[in-house]
Amino acid sequence: MTDSPSPSSNCQAGRDPEPASSRESDAGGLSDFPASASGSALPRRGLHGLPVVPAGSRPHAEVENACFLGETPERPKLDEALATIKNWFRARSLWVLAYGTGCGAIELRPLSTARFDMERFGVAMRPTPRQSNVLIVSGYLSLKTLKRVIRSYEQMPSPKWVVGLGSCTINGGMYWDSYYTVKQLDLYLPVDIYIAGCMPRPEALLAGFEQLMRRIEKGEANGWADYLDRLDVYRENQRRLISNWDMPNYNW
Repeated sequence: MTDSPSPSSNCQAGRDPEPASSRESDAGGLSDFPASASGSALPRRGLHGLPVVPAGSRPHAEVENACFLGETPERPKLDEALATIKNWFRARSLWVLAYGTGCGAIELRPLSTARFDMERFGVAMRPTPRQSNVLIVSGYLSLKTLKRVIRSYEQMPSPKWVVGLGSCTINGGMYWDSYYTVKQLDLYLPVDIYIAGCMPRPEALLAGFEQLMRRIEKGEANGWADYLDRLDVYRENQRRLISNWDMPNYNW
């Protein structure tokens, strides 16, 4: 039984480590295995007498000495690798709150049809905030609706993302001079993706979802964390527009 090789000796990029003499296959076509933590040899055959691993396989090295998928010794830490995997799953599990705030909501319905089929991307509609992680502000947003949108967003579990659909969420759009519409959404909610247009077609919506997926995979879509860090700033902006504030003070 030999010691586990160091990362510098067995984690060469694109090369497999050389097998040690104690790990060569025996006459039966099975590899020799190291002893377990208790000192007893690991079983060489499993259920119904089948080999535990294919012939020529090597035992797993310790995590700190192992290399994954041919990476170099300067590989990311294990928690970073797990975060990458989790972000990949999150990017393909976008559950949108079925809540239309304005005229842009009419563009959401074609996404569920066979022509666009948003579910092939992992995008699906959900009826309640507790089941959703994506909020689409679809079109213009009145001050009265802003209050409901904030409450819906704060009831959604983290991580969560906000999509601003249409020019109205960017600069007010055709309602830029209205006294009762929100002109810049990201002053009141953290917006991760803007989709410009009046109104954007379903193809633009799918392109926006793809961009959101890429940002989630890279770990760049962290508006929900910024909302918690700067909650006092968002609250000040929200209260400036909402005069009859009777929202519950959520405690995260």
